[in-house]
Amino acid sequence: MATALTNWAGNLTFSAATLHEPASLDELRSIVARAPKLRVLGSRHSFNDIADGPELISLDRLDPWIEIDRDRRSVSVSPAIRYGDLAQALEREGLALHNMASLPHISVGGAVATATHGSGDANANLSTAVSGMELVTSDGDVVRVSRGDADFPGMVVHLGALGVVTRLTLDVQPSYLMRQEIYEHLPWDALLDRFDEVMSSADSVSIFTEYGEDAGSLWRKSRVDPDRPAPRLDAFLGARAATRMLHPVPGLSAENCTEQLGVAGPWADRLSHFRLDAVPASGSELQAEYMVARRHAGAALKVLREFVQPYRRHLWISEIRTVAADDLWLSSAYGTDTVCLHFSWKMEPDVVAGILPLLEAALAPFDPRPHWAKLFVATARDLEPRYERLPDFRRLADRLDARGAFRNAFLERHVFA
Repeated sequence: MATALTNWAGNLTFSAATLHEPASLDELRSIVARAPKLRVLGSRHSFNDIADGPELISLDRLDPWIEIDRDRRSVSVSPAIRYGDLAQALEREGLALHNMASLPHISVGGAVATATHGSGDANANLSTAVSGMELVTSDGDVVRVSRGDADFPGMVVHLGALGVVTRLTLDVQPSYLMRQEIYEHLPWDALLDRFDEVMSSADSVSIFTEYGEDAGSLWRKSRVDPDRPAPRLDAFLGARAATRMLHPVPGLSAENCTEQLGVAGPWADRLSHFRLDAVPASGSELQAEYMVARRHAGAALKVLREFVQPYRRHLWISEIRTVAADDLWLSSAYGTDTVCLHFSWKMEPDVVAGILPLLEAALAPFDPRPHWAKLFVATARDLEPRYERLPDFRRLADRLDARGAFRNAFLERHVFA
């Protein structure tokens, strides 16, 4: 490579000396079969070294195709396509995904590989929409797997350890309208004492908090029935409806955010917090996120509320969301409904590196599962009791990647060691 690559946030410089950009499947298979060690590079929205390696492969030069199968209610895509682009294409055809992440700029392949999620009591993470996939193994062979196959639950959230995914098939549904409403200054008592009521009050719910005197702002995204629109509330459990557009971080401009104030519009323009046509800020934050079982929500939030106080000056914002359980082996919601505890820290790498071990120790009684694409320190030994299928995943990786071509420092540290 002529110049070194960095991730989206700029906190990581990739160590690779070679970046492969194949233009065809045959070229990709040839590269994979002869490379000693390599990793796949997505949209670079990971905050850790999960995608780093001696050689990198980008799928950006492969045709970004989208194939819709209305009979099967599915869409097949190239993994490099961004969620926002896919959403717009589906909306034009009167179709939709079940959910979206906060940013529409991330690649479908990267989000699926790391169990990235949106929010909603009834919404499982983005990986659960996958009904089929195709990947190239380290021998250059093409392997196809579908929902119902024995290996399928272990292959979807794969962390790049099994091969290069070249095709993903996702479930779709008819398009729908949504509206987004924000309520400011939610009292802590309302959140802690009536957590289930708060988080089930819309199809997708987020709490943005600074762990201050109140619990912060409540963001509610609701499906709209055009024939029976629900009235807009002026208040909810002591929080007042916002009368202006807001950014998740108080004080920042909301010009890049999706439409709010209860204005109904297509799901593709409401489910994400930020607009596809706006370039999100980068280089000013470090992200960490931990998932705990839904039953621990109140206790975990009480611990965090106390823990964060000495570190609030280092925190941009924290987001609280919920995700439904699934059966994907390395999903952070495997086997249990989940509460997601996200932290956007200021760009202070040394400070954050010192906070994370303490934060993980504080959450340890709740067996937290970290987001695979964000910053964390838990080792494979720490995570093994929290992922009961981790030994099965290791055996699957040994079988599909017998020569260890896709192993890297991240996987050795957090999965295989």
